[in-house]
Amino acid sequence: MMTSIPEFMTAKHRECDEVFIAAENAITDNNWPLAAQTFNQFAKELELHLQAEEEILFPEFEQATGITQGPTQVMRGEHQQMRALVADLTQALNEKNQQAYIGASETLMVLMQQHNMKEEMMLYPMTQQRVPAPEALLTRVTEHCTGTDISD
Repeated sequence: MMTSIPEFMTAKHRECDEVFIAAENAITDNNWPLAAQTFNQFAKELELHLQAEEEILFPEFEQATGITQGPTQVMRGEHQQMRALVADLTQALNEKNQQAYIGASETLMVLMQQHNMKEEMMLYPMTQQRVPAPEALLTRVTEHCTGTDISD
């Protein structure tokens, strides 16, 4: 297990990026079966990551800092933009529309890079420093992102 919230969450960002790039490469190669497989993996991992932030990490950050109208509100808004772009990508993939897919994927990549930078440089380190039990929080986030929940 990673030793800190910033390390784990940054590693998850990189994993998502790699799968996302693999899907785009498959689209560029007109390998639609591989594109569908890798994109579906990306979409699933991204949604688990966004949920872990929205349902576990952000509420803990807000409770520990008292900041509810700041960075977490901005991040939630960007998550909604990402979900809308994933829906556009899904439609383009289903229609085998390479041009539409590449256009939406470039937009999503820029959004994710900017979003991830804000989280990695500010939100995750602040969360690690300010929440009362960062190790317990990391365990909950890890379980959610990997689909293993020991409380079941």
